[in-house]
Amino acid sequence: MTAMFTAREFNQDAGRVKRASKDGPVFITDRGKPAHVLMTVEAYDRLKAERRKRPFVEFLEGLDLAGLDLMRERDTGRDVLL
Repeated sequence: MTAMFTAREFNQDAGRVKRASKDGPVFITDRGKPAHVLMTVEAYDRLKAERRKRPFVEFLEGLDLAGLDLMRERDTGRDVLL
């Protein structure tokens, strides 16, 4: 379950919110809407490592294109009225 605290709760007891972030990301709401995410540095580093940039060819090879028909019909042109 994702932890969620209001901005007021965060301001009143930041220690409790920081402790909760050890179990996963904590959402902090402002006027009922998620506004910020608090996480440990270790979680942030893992997130950054997962999003490392890959070469474009490696990215394409990693796509699951099974069953996708990438062949197109030969274009025979069209008649143009002049």
